[in-house]
Amino acid sequence: MKHKSFNNILLALTAFIWGSAFVAQSVGMDYLGPFTFNSIRCVMGGIVLLPVIFVLHCQNGKRNDTKKESVNKGKNRKTLFAGGICCGLALAVASSLQQAGIVYTTAGKAGFITALYILIVPMIRLFFGKKAGAKIWTGVGLAVVGMYFLCINEGFTIGTGDLLVFLCAVVFSIHILIIDYFAPKVDGVSLSCIQFFVSGILCSVPMFLYEKPQMGDIFAAWLPLVYAGVFSCGVAYTLQIVAQKNTDPAVASLVLSLESVFSALTGWLVLKEYLSGRELFGCILVFSAVILAQLPDKKKSLKN
Repeated sequence: MKHKSFNNILLALTAFIWGSAFVAQSVGMDYLGPFTFNSIRCVMGGIVLLPVIFVLHCQNGKRNDTKKESVNKGKNRKTLFAGGICCGLALAVASSLQQAGIVYTTAGKAGFITALYILIVPMIRLFFGKKAGAKIWTGVGLAVVGMYFLCINEGFTIGTGDLLVFLCAVVFSIHILIIDYFAPKVDGVSLSCIQFFVSGILCSVPMFLYEKPQMGDIFAAWLPLVYAGVFSCGVAYTLQIVAQKNTDPAVASLVLSLESVFSALTGWLVLKEYLSGRELFGCILVFSAVILAQLPDKKKSLKN
């Protein structure tokens, strides 16, 4: 029981780091363009995971040293790199949309809109023959109403930043489905490390073409870069891997969904971003939809 409680604390810490990273991303835009910030951030996240992978491989090497195991490693390596490239491509697109969107919207709103991926994922799966229950569709309805109050301005117009972040949530949904396909077949930390390097390299192309960053600006943004790169990418992802090993997926997803709440709270505390009553009501509806989408089915909970 204590072990499960400790895992939940680690997951809550992960959600806090991810949520508060929206503040770091927002501050980083004062110094760097979105592609520059993402490129450096992702490369930093990949570098942080390298020693973690080394330690894990040393431990696994002592346990498994058979010929059969070495053959499987060769097959897994191809799958690992294929998955890392696919995940990195999706991550580069999603994070760039999110980073560009944060320029035009608040960190709190960006956190709540991004959280819509939890509802978008089951909707995409409909195209692959996976049905969604009444709980999911109710959540979708709540989210749509919440998005209206949160993002739609007078005259039924949506802000540029909110639209970009919503598109980011759609691409993050695709990213999650790609991870869902590759993660059971390969080492999760190694997959994450490769995707960070791939994403960083891809973002560096438009960075050099359009933004041409100066070293002075990069050094000026060192704190938000370290937080978003080392903590949000490297540390938080590793905490998630460790904590979810012995935690019920439904409980884990509920705790991690606190990311959107932490993004709004830290945006308010650090950046003094105040939400109007209308926007706050929209946040409550969106967060309720996210929670509803992750609640376990009655039949499954009774069996467990």
